[in-house]
Amino acid sequence: MQRADERADQGTALHLTANLFAIAFGLAGLAQAWSAVTQLAGSSDWPANVLWIVAALTWLVTLVGYLANVAAQRRWKTELSDPTFGPFTALIVIVPMLLGARLAEQARGAGEAVFGCSAVLVVLAGAWITGDWIVCDNAIRRWHPGYFLPTAAGGLIAGGASAALGFTTLSRVLFGLGITSFAVLASIISLRLYVVPSLPPPLLPTIAIELAPPVVAGNSWFAINGGRADTAAAFLGGFSVLMLLVQFRLVPLYRRATFGPGFWAFSFPFAAAVTYGVHWLAVEHVRSGSALGYALVGILTAGFALLAARTITGLIHGTFLPRVPPADAGTAG
Repeated sequence: MQRADERADQGTALHLTANLFAIAFGLAGLAQAWSAVTQLAGSSDWPANVLWIVAALTWLVTLVGYLANVAAQRRWKTELSDPTFGPFTALIVIVPMLLGARLAEQARGAGEAVFGCSAVLVVLAGAWITGDWIVCDNAIRRWHPGYFLPTAAGGLIAGGASAALGFTTLSRVLFGLGITSFAVLASIISLRLYVVPSLPPPLLPTIAIELAPPVVAGNSWFAINGGRADTAAAFLGGFSVLMLLVQFRLVPLYRRATFGPGFWAFSFPFAAAVTYGVHWLAVEHVRSGSALGYALVGILTAGFALLAARTITGLIHGTFLPRVPPADAGTAG
């Protein structure tokens, strides 16, 4: 308990940031992976259903806590334009989009309504945040891979979900939005990572988000093209393999970061990568594909269990959630 007391002395008020929504985002990704593997194996999808419920509850609890914290500290006008955490606010509407697509499998009307409202908000939020990037004078040092989330990730995920719901033309429109945004942002973010000094330690885990665009695009394209290994799918598959292998080289870099909410940036990209791998097992009709799929999802689930255990430990000891420095705590309200 000494560490908790020391942490409490360093800050008097919690400062909840939008990257906390990466927890619910990651859980939704894990649920997708389980959905994919149970579909491949033709088995019961109850693990996925449980995880979808957990993801929804986590999103709701995070939303209530986050909005209350933002209101208490009067940060309404600065959240979207925040150069560090602003891009993560897009997850507030991206997660319900995933939940709506899943809900539509059980209650079509309600699911479509949730998805439709969320998809509109994803596009609007992405447009607003992109406008902020143009208007605000942000130094390139402040950029990080989280900037992929509002438009690139949002568009690609929306495209795949639209295809799953049967909205063929809409799925291609949204997929195009995501791919085009990725092409524009990749040049800026790659320049930042390649030639500018390293990201601050708390932001180092966001580099894992580099894996997300190709694997999310691959999953969405399979949904759009009916699960065929065409040229576009092969292109995305090759790019995904490269970005996955890059992650192994970055392990020493990640070890420099102190555990906190930022580590949940690993969750969705790797969950999407496993889902993509399971889809390839199905497309290529790999012998013992179900067993391999379960092995991949099992390893992924173990990783999530480790993340959850570290998070719970951090919450107990008061080291997980960021706090306002004492000098700022008095003026936060």
